[in-house]
Amino acid sequence: MTKILGERFTVLSVNHPMGNYLEALYHTGYYYTMIGVLQVAAALLLLIPRTALLGALLYFPIIFNICILSISVRFEGSFVTSLLMVLANLYLLCWYYPTWKLILPIKHETAPAALPRWKELNTKFPAMFFAGVGVAVALVMVWFFYGYELMPYNSLKQCQTQCPETDNPAACFNFCDCIHQNGQSLAKCLEAYELSKE
Repeated sequence: MTKILGERFTVLSVNHPMGNYLEALYHTGYYYTMIGVLQVAAALLLLIPRTALLGALLYFPIIFNICILSISVRFEGSFVTSLLMVLANLYLLCWYYPTWKLILPIKHETAPAALPRWKELNTKFPAMFFAGVGVAVALVMVWFFYGYELMPYNSLKQCQTQCPETDNPAACFNFCDCIHQNGQSLAKCLEAYELSKE
């Protein structure tokens, strides 16, 4: 709702890669507001069972964009949640596949008259589904905690807390200064970190 009201989405420093992006996005005017309107519209459509497929179709590009952005700048605020929401949205799209497969330009059998009724569905506890969800969540968490050697985190102080655990603490402190004090790009700071390790 903050985007619709024209307010800033977060208070990250513009030196932080995500803060820099969000500040630039805030200054796009109507584009910023339109993103907020589409997010709220997708949420409302997802809440209503009859329009859930439309909501999932509308929400997928939004959350996929947020996920890719979070991963590319290593933003801890939505690193895990955005990836899990992409997986949940993909699940919804798979669930409704019999409904939307007819628009695909592939040869398919005739469509069923409707989705299976409750009596036709298997009522066994979906142990495999929950096991799959558990594995997906575990893999995302492992990737978040161990996938990257360095994370920029949201502030200089938070960034520096990871430095004593690294192979080269001085290079890590320089990385944190590069991001939070100098406002350099993540790629440039990572490159400087790798060079200082040698």
